[in-house]
Amino acid sequence: MKSISVFCGSSLGNDEGIISEAYTLGQTLANRNITLVYGAAKIGVMGKVAQGTIESGGEVIGIIPVFLKTKEIVHTELTELIVTDNMHDRKVIMYEKSDGFIIIPGGFGTMDEFFEITTWGQLGLHTKPIGILNTNGYYDALIAQCKMMVERGFLKQENLNAVVVDATIDGLLEQMNNYKPLPAPKWLNKEGL
Repeated sequence: MKSISVFCGSSLGNDEGIISEAYTLGQTLANRNITLVYGAAKIGVMGKVAQGTIESGGEVIGIIPVFLKTKEIVHTELTELIVTDNMHDRKVIMYEKSDGFIIIPGGFGTMDEFFEITTWGQLGLHTKPIGILNTNGYYDALIAQCKMMVERGFLKQENLNAVVVDATIDGLLEQMNNYKPLPAPKWLNKEGL
C-alpha cells in the first residue's frame, strides 16, 4: 500500500491513549513511506494523525469540502490540499487516492465514512483493505453490533471478515498487507454495474 485514507474525528475526545495513538499512526505511515489521505483538518484526532505524519517527513493529502474549510480549520502544511464541492465528492476522492482505509476513533462522520466504504466493498465496487484500529477498545461495541448482524441474518460472515481489526498499528497494517479480497459478486459486470 502506497497510500491509506484514515477516517477519524475532528474532535480530540477525552482519551489520551487515543490521541497518542493517532499521532503514532501518522509517524508509522511516514516511516513506511505510506501517504496519508485524510480530511485536511489541523484539529482533533485528524490533526494528530497529520501532525505525526508531517513531523516524521511523510506526505499528506488533505481533502475537504468548501463549507468545512473554516469550521474544521484546514491544515496549512499539507503536501496537497483538495477542496471539493460536497461531502460525497470528498469521500470519492479519498477512495480514489487510497490503496486502503483505516478507521480510528471518531463520531458520526467517521461512522458514515466507515459504513459507506465497507458497503462499497461488500457490493464489489472495490477490493481495498479496510481496517479498524481498535485503540483502548473504542470499537468493541461496534464490532459486537456487527457480530449481532451476522447472528440475526442481516450480514454475511464473509463480509464481516473482510474488515480487519487489531488493537495495534503494526498488527493492523500486517493484516491489511496480507488482505485477500472477496470474490466479485456474480451479478457485477466488468464496468461495476
